[in-house]
Amino acid sequence: MKDLFKNIKHDLPASIVVFFVAVPLCLGIALASGAPLFSGIIAGIVGGIVVGPASGSPLGVSGPAAGLAVIVLTSIASLGGSWEAFLTAVVLAGIIQLIMGYAKAGFIAYFFPSSVIKGMLTGIGLLIILKQIPHALGWDKDFEGDVSFFQADGENTFSGIINAFQFFTSGAVLIAGISLAILILWETVLTKKT
Repeated sequence: MKDLFKNIKHDLPASIVVFFVAVPLCLGIALASGAPLFSGIIAGIVGGIVVGPASGSPLGVSGPAAGLAVIVLTSIASLGGSWEAFLTAVVLAGIIQLIMGYAKAGFIAYFFPSSVIKGMLTGIGLLIILKQIPHALGWDKDFEGDVSFFQADGENTFSGIINAFQFFTSGAVLIAGISLAILILWETVLTKKT
């Protein structure tokens, strides 16, 4: 029990920051996935509290993945819009993962080049950045999440950005600028002091 609290002065602030980042992210990804919002909270609890100790790793990242929102949304739609059928598929996939884990089948990952993984993550990051530019400028004709290149409002990703420059709001640009400044300051200055 003593070992549990030996790093509390570092763990407590870190857990608060992760909480403030993860809860809105869990809710947003659940909404974008077409899942009930409560499922985002449950996923955050499982990812944060259950997966960490169960993994046995001192360092690990588990939580909501924005890149999977499209996959979840498509999967729910392909299962006839049934949330229950999707949950059944997830449980079955989890059982298969546990079986493969006990069978030490993780070596299969070595057959996938790291450049493929990095490319996928870079593509997801670019998609998120491009889709957020109209919001940062304060205008988006169809403010519900457009995850595909061709949007429901008749525009595409690039025409949406161009049109956003015509209708930008100074308050939104100010908030976006301050937010980016805080992120850059956090990364370059504040994290270096600890």
